[in-house]
Amino acid sequence: MPSWIGAVILSLSGLLLSLPAGAEVKARSCGEVRQAYGAKGFSLADIPYQEIAGEHLRICPQEYTCCTTEMEDKLSQQSKLEFENLVEETSHFVRTTFVSRHKKFDEFFRELLENAEKSLNDMFVRTYGMLYMQNSEVFQDLFTELKRYYTGGNVNLEEMLNDFWARLLERMFQLINPQYHFSEDYLECVSKYTDQLKPFGDVPRKLKIQVTRAFIAARTFVQGLTVGREVANRVSKVSPTPGCIRALMKMLYCPYCRGLPTVRPCKNYCLNVMKGCLANQADLDTEWNLFIDAMLLVAERLEGPFNIESVMDPIDVKISEAIMNMQENSMQVSAKVFQGCGQPKPAPALRSARSAPENFNTRFRPYNPEERPTTAAGTSLDRLVTDIKEKLKLSKKVWSALPYTICKDESMTAGAANEEECWNGHSQARYLPEIMNDGLTNQINNPEVDVDITRPDTFIRQQIMALRVMTNKLKNAYNGNDVNFQDTSDESSGSGSGSGCMDDVCPTEFEFVTTEAPAVDPDRREVDSSAAQLGPSLLSGSLVCVVLALQRLCR
Repeated sequence: MPSWIGAVILSLSGLLLSLPAGAEVKARSCGEVRQAYGAKGFSLADIPYQEIAGEHLRICPQEYTCCTTEMEDKLSQQSKLEFENLVEETSHFVRTTFVSRHKKFDEFFRELLENAEKSLNDMFVRTYGMLYMQNSEVFQDLFTELKRYYTGGNVNLEEMLNDFWARLLERMFQLINPQYHFSEDYLECVSKYTDQLKPFGDVPRKLKIQVTRAFIAARTFVQGLTVGREVANRVSKVSPTPGCIRALMKMLYCPYCRGLPTVRPCKNYCLNVMKGCLANQADLDTEWNLFIDAMLLVAERLEGPFNIESVMDPIDVKISEAIMNMQENSMQVSAKVFQGCGQPKPAPALRSARSAPENFNTRFRPYNPEERPTTAAGTSLDRLVTDIKEKLKLSKKVWSALPYTICKDESMTAGAANEEECWNGHSQARYLPEIMNDGLTNQINNPEVDVDITRPDTFIRQQIMALRVMTNKLKNAYNGNDVNFQDTSDESSGSGSGSGCMDDVCPTEFEFVTTEAPAVDPDRREVDSSAAQLGPSLLSGSLVCVVLALQRLCR
């Protein structure tokens, strides 16, 4: 036999060996693939009945296939949609946690303020009647400012509380001295004596400490829930890159093209694809975990020394105590003011005929807990905080865990028990490459997804910055300090949620204005026996107390 005939025979033998099993007789049927393809809602007109040559394929192996070019395009889009839905479903828990808890906390704090204002108003109407109603705007303004602060308004709590006590002192000084006429200049002089006279006792100082810390913690915590909600909602809406879409198609639907529609991807294969597609999301994890830790710290403050519920519930009683102190010391206060500010002019005869007791002689009756409004929002702050702390702890590391959560789903991968019979991207066999670490820079050698590690996702970087700013605010609130967002969006937001963010974009650049709450010193007594020099510090303390009391009343 001539040598060329032998060479031909060897060449034909090699060709036969290279063909898919069964191709020696006829191409394999695509019946199973047609059934699975149709179940996805696609038209069967796209799919052949038997395998065809695969030179036209751009993503899947170019071997004998059940996929046409149109099928590969449609399945590629299907893999993109399924991936987007998978990420959204997998992050559902963390998103609903922040959405529902923000709503609950915001509802609770707002109702707490409303109840406190209503309680104070009811008590003062019963006690002082017309005298209170004629001066009720002092208390209404207090609660208005407290609400404005909570909803993100640019309010300095200490200054606002000081102003409240100053206004209350001016009103009360006129009521206990009806026989005199006081000009605006004289009343301004009266307010300057507040620090040393302490007409309201120690109530203003204590209330200033309690209210300032409680409101800083409450507002900042709700802002934190808002930022967490917005970041989670935004990050869960992924936009896969072209390289990610190719990898998803290869993993999810190239088995269809190979006639293996029931074979699922190997778990480790799935992990590498997801780590490549979600590399930027994993980079969010570090700042997210720091944010969650800061939220948990402030939650502990809300349970303990910064509990706004324990401050607002008795605020009417505290303010009544301050007013009683003023009544009891009215003669001494008046004498020292007259000494420092001069003797006021007598009032007209008709007004001076009325004595002080006739104008302001009523004392508050003892506080009865049974008369209080029902608990705000049908719950208590302690129960709310206990619940949110559990949920926050579960949301840590949620973004780096996304690939593992997705790939452990039995409907997604073949599982560890089928490592030898899963789809590895080329055939039904074990997946050999190692699993990549988390994060963008670790994807430089990802065997499945082409990732440009030199171009971090700017959208994710914006969310990282928003978390960093919020974490800073939370740390300050934990220490009793306030950091205000100097941004017009704080007050222009229609939601009134207390959030420092607009609906679409959380601000990423802020100016910080820090206000330190007074140090707690419950045993200190600010009594100055020598009223030789009268300053504004006492007035500030008194004003704080009144503000706190008024908050409860306005509720």
